[in-house]
Parts: sequence; structure tokens; C-alpha cells
Amino acid sequence: MTTRQATAPPVVAGHAFADTTASDATLRRFLHGLPGVDQVGAEQRAAALGTRSIKTTAKAFALDLAIRMVDLTTLEGNDTPGKVKALCSKAMRPDPSDPGCPSTAAVCVYPDMAGIAKKALRGSGVHVAAVATAFPSGRAALDIKLADTTDAVQAGADEVDMVIDRGAFLSGRYLQVFEEIVAVREACGPAHLKVIFETGELQTYDNVRRASWLAMMAGAHFIKTSTGKVQPAATLPVTLVMLEAVRDFREATGTMVGVKPAGGIRHSKDAIKYLVMVNEVAGEDWLDPDWFRFGASTLLNDLLMQRSTMKTGHYSGPDYVTLD
Repeated sequence: MTTRQATAPPVVAGHAFADTTASDATLRRFLHGLPGVDQVGAEQRAAALGTRSIKTTAKAFALDLAIRMVDLTTLEGNDTPGKVKALCSKAMRPDPSDPGCPSTAAVCVYPDMAGIAKKALRGSGVHVAAVATAFPSGRAALDIKLADTTDAVQAGADEVDMVIDRGAFLSGRYLQVFEEIVAVREACGPAHLKVIFETGELQTYDNVRRASWLAMMAGAHFIKTSTGKVQPAATLPVTLVMLEAVRDFREATGTMVGVKPAGGIRHSKDAIKYLVMVNEVAGEDWLDPDWFRFGASTLLNDLLMQRSTMKTGHYSGPDYVTLD
């Protein structure tokens, strides 16, 4: 896991966008004034980038990079301390037979498991990410969302994955969503904030672009597609729109924001498609775990099997890796 890179802090209310976020009317005017997304064009470009292939040393590099970008995730009602500890062990040493295999970026858990993960990962460089703010629905009073966030950070979370209130967003109550993100960002303290849109519920690519700008203006360190609980979750076209947004936001403000597709990414070939897209759309600077992550529970196993196949020259079956 790399050390976090120094960068300008995310733009927050009262700074560059203070006039824009002064009222619902001004915020709506700004968001609806963003260039519209050409749906056909976005889908065609995503499909074209998905046909690119990389081989040999470039593929080996991509597999290791993808492993380093994984937020290894368990978000189930039956999660136990034992399961979380086992996942942390796997995150630190994904392939115990190969000391050269990199660790993952983080382990993502519910807030009540953050302390267990923090203890298990101590000294490893693997971060603890905790979902918060009434995940996955985002439907709770603000004081409950802030308490959820505070509990996660106090338990040891290095990163907080919050969900926006999609009902408020789709109703056009943009200022409410903005102010909630600002408040959660403040409650995070030193922890990094990832803002989840649940893009499968946002209905249009234009809404994905608006949500991206809204979250970045409110101070998000990362913007994230999905909770993994709603289908469709991460898709290449949606991620393309989000990558365009972080690229344009950096050009406008000088501030870099990360992107995290999550949900439904299970195979190495799919991860590589995302990495190609990152390079082509946002740029090489985002090819780093500090700026791009995969939210996944099963992707790591396929990355490990493909990595072993490249090293040994023969296919490693599913019994090569541990089941999560």
C-alpha cells in the first residue's frame, strides 16, 4: 500500500464554490448548467475502451496494481469478528505462498467491526474503511448519520464510505445533500471520506455527473458508484462519467478526487478494462490506490488466480485461493 500523496485539500463550503452553494436555486442552476452527457457516446466510448488488451509485463503490472487498489469488503448481516479477522489476514497477505504479492488497499466493514479490523491490520499499511450514514439506504436523520460516522472514526476507521440521500437528490433538494456531505466530512476528522451515489438509482448519466460535482464541491476525497446492494452497480459507462468529472474538477480547481467503482466487478479482465479507462479518461495520475479503488469481495480471488497463471504458466483452479 502506498503512502497517501500530498495534494490540495478538497474544496469545501465557504471556499471556491461559496456563491454557488449559497442556496438551492444557485446550486441547482450550477448543476443543471453542467454539460449534458451524450448517453450513446459515453456507452460507445466505454465499450471501445473495454476492447483494449494488454499483455505480458504490462498485464502483470496491471494485476498487481489492481490488487493494491482493492477495498476487500464484507458487508453482511452475518459478519462475525472471526470473519473480519480472516479477511484482514487475506488483505495483508493475499497469497501466503508468494511474499511478493502486494497487499490490498483497505478492508471495508460495518462500523461495529472497524475496531476489530483496526487491531488486526495494525502496522500493515492496509487501511480500515467503514460504511456509515445509514448504509445502504442513507435514510436517517442527520444526527444519526453523524453519530454513525463519529463511531466509525473513533473505532479506528481511516476511511468512511457514506451514502447520499437519493430521495433528496432526485427531488432536487441538492443543498440538503450538499450540507449533509459537508457535515459528514467534518465528522470524519482526519479520516478520508468516500461519497456513494448508488448510481443504479440515479436514473441518468446527467444525474451521475451532477452528483459527482456536488460531492466534490462538498469536500469528498473519493466519489463511489454503489453500495453493492442495488443493481445495476458499477458499470463502465457510469465510471467513465465519474472519471470525466474528477478530471474536469481538477482542471477547474487544482484539487484531485478519487473514484471507486463498487459492486459486480468480479473478474481480472473487467478490472483491467477499468484501469485502461482510468488511464485514457482521467490520466496516469489516477493509476494509484490513493486515487482509484475497487470495492469488491470476490475480485481479489480472480486476480490472484490470474497472477499465479502468469507466473507458473498453468491455470490455478479455484482451490488456489481461500473462500471469503
